[in-house]
Amino acid sequence: MKKFVLLILSCSIGILASSSIPLGGEESLESVFKRIKEEVDQNSKAYTTLGEACKKIGHRLTGSANGKKAEEFAYQLFKSYGFRDTKYEGFQVEAWARDTVTLSVAPPKSDDFREIKVVSLALTPVEANITGNIVDCGNGLDADFAAKKELVKGKVVLANIGLLNAEAGTRNLHRSEKTALAIQYGAIGVIFVNTVKGEVLLTGTASVTGNLISIPAVCISLESGTELRKWLVEQPGLLSMIEMHNVSQPIKARNVVATLKGESRKLRHEKIVIGGHLDSWDLATGAIDNGIGSFSVIDIARTFKALGLKSKRTIEFVAFMGEEEGLLGSKAYIERAKRTGELDEIVYMINLDMVNNVYGFNAGGRDEMLPILKEIGDKIKSIDAKFGNEIHNSAGLHSDHQVFLMEGIPAADPLGKLTRSVLDCYHANCDSFDLVNKSEMENNVKYTSMLLYALGNAQAIPAKKLDFYSTRDFFIKQNLRRELELGNEWRWGNN
Repeated sequence: MKKFVLLILSCSIGILASSSIPLGGEESLESVFKRIKEEVDQNSKAYTTLGEACKKIGHRLTGSANGKKAEEFAYQLFKSYGFRDTKYEGFQVEAWARDTVTLSVAPPKSDDFREIKVVSLALTPVEANITGNIVDCGNGLDADFAAKKELVKGKVVLANIGLLNAEAGTRNLHRSEKTALAIQYGAIGVIFVNTVKGEVLLTGTASVTGNLISIPAVCISLESGTELRKWLVEQPGLLSMIEMHNVSQPIKARNVVATLKGESRKLRHEKIVIGGHLDSWDLATGAIDNGIGSFSVIDIARTFKALGLKSKRTIEFVAFMGEEEGLLGSKAYIERAKRTGELDEIVYMINLDMVNNVYGFNAGGRDEMLPILKEIGDKIKSIDAKFGNEIHNSAGLHSDHQVFLMEGIPAADPLGKLTRSVLDCYHANCDSFDLVNKSEMENNVKYTSMLLYALGNAQAIPAKKLDFYSTRDFFIKQNLRRELELGNEWRWGNN
């Protein structure tokens, strides 16, 4: 077994070492990494441009006037950094915007309703006015619904956004998947309980498809949820009334794409996509979700231009819109690639979504990537001792990389860290620029630039595109089948 491992590492070193001399020069990979480190440490604009966007634009909701301003802001940044062929790639979406919502609760057989502070989840109905008894489905997982299957129909489900009092190792579902379960079991509404202390209200899509759902779904704070559950014990059959008004209409949004053309005649038709979603929800500025990712991508592009870095493969830097409403921008990107015949050119995708303070790399469930990522990490560590150099190997969903994975394209996020207090503001009204740590954000730019440069110039990307059935097997191995089924994304029938 040791001989086998050594053979793999030797092959990986050959893949990378042969590419450590960029075209047109004799510079080693380590030398390029040193220059990247110096450039980012001294001249990064990721933090300042994100700060400017948060101050001048605010939230970046897809389809809104602010969303349009954000698209234009990103476009102008790419252009100012020297990407002359920066372009918009437009797509049409169903724009959703919140208007008003109320949640009132009363004892059974009573009209003494008491209002609870609440926020609508996105892609909920334009108009809803329902009254129904509350059924507590705990964490809202498959087993929770199965245990209450005789009680849920015609009722309003109460469920946690996160996991409370769950056994170690329990895997959570996305809020949209919990809503999908509620609809399957016949619920007429959903009340989600946030699991963050401090009266924090959370928004986000309640739809697995990107289309409006059929029932109202709202979120209340942990404190309100705790009080409601106590009342529910004291008053079984507690009534809830949800009234909401929202706005929904077709609009156009735009991904922003900047291209660094490949220099190798042999490899220039291979394409690496590095992206992060530019859009955010409307309760705050979206500095963490996902300003730290999208503005890092833009500054990685700046770093390449500032240093005159070349890549054998073509690199596309993408600021995606519409991620929050259901990966709409990345789906539009892939559909366009299919129409133009460019899909087969994409050999790798790097996604930065709430990635902060990069300390290692994720192989994304593709074992073939482990040796080359380990070697890249070792080279980074040799010139920057602060780099954590950890390697993980797991795939996930619910961000733009999912759309690439569905096509069999290897894709992953770099490994990053956010403190608990910052994570608690995910999709919430406290997601503001003061949460951003400048040096940690610059670590995104620094180490991901090094990763991108190494992969762009490697002799080969070890993980190849999977065919239709191998992609199915990949998702099964990664224990993601159930999530894809709930999201109506499972393409392989009962297989």
